[in-house]
Amino acid sequence: MKAVSDFRRPISREQRHIPTLLRPLDELARYSDHLFAAHIAFERQLGVREILPKYLFAGPGDSRSYLRVGIFAGVHGDEASGVHAAIELLNRLHAEPELARGYELFVYPVCNGAGFGENSRWLRSGNDMNREFWKGSSELEVQLLERQLLHLRFDGLISLHSDDTSEGLYGFVKGHQLTRHVLEPALEAAGSILPRNFDRSIDNFEANNGIIELGYEGILSAPPEQKPRPFEIVFETPHHAALEKQVAAHVRASITILDRFRVLISEAQNI
Repeated sequence: MKAVSDFRRPISREQRHIPTLLRPLDELARYSDHLFAAHIAFERQLGVREILPKYLFAGPGDSRSYLRVGIFAGVHGDEASGVHAAIELLNRLHAEPELARGYELFVYPVCNGAGFGENSRWLRSGNDMNREFWKGSSELEVQLLERQLLHLRFDGLISLHSDDTSEGLYGFVKGHQLTRHVLEPALEAAGSILPRNFDRSIDNFEANNGIIELGYEGILSAPPEQKPRPFEIVFETPHHAALEKQVAAHVRASITILDRFRVLISEAQNI
């Protein structure tokens, strides 16, 4: 299969042009039995149309019992590894649909399009998108994603990020009581690609073997009132590592999370 992009080279401005970046995936979705493009169009100002990229991947299995998971990348526009990993993950799932058996996956590869285009962490307004959720934000991208989160009521959320202050992999966990047991094997699996951060304090939070159970207010998360709580994982790669290794670590971690959660839910239901 033709690669979506060459991860070994620095990302050019042209590679940050979202329609160009996503075109191969959109073409794939046209004839795929499992992958569908469902981009969300919106207007920031009169006559200027933009999109929030969105894909649905329906794995094999009985759709009546699907586990529904949202995967989000590019919340911070200067963290390109998650964007490319989301695209690579969808290509991988198209080639091996069994990896997504029992899942309905909603993938948002570029949540902050303006920031991604400019290689900037921030939204066009200068605000940090990942501090705006569930606070009555006026940011259009935040409002659109909140509507998705409210409507789809995910069983799990995976956010792909990179941290320029960390030399290794780590993650934040919250929500479902099984979440920690899902992140641990993901860190172990991705640890064959990049080292794990075992510091006792990461990003000013207490950490245990690369797992943090606290977090910032306003991050992309399930609606506060949602019951039962989904699993929520923020998976972080070291930003200064080689891009191709970050992408590979994100993809391996995401596939491991999906596999482990499916097994744990099956065991809990005694299936």
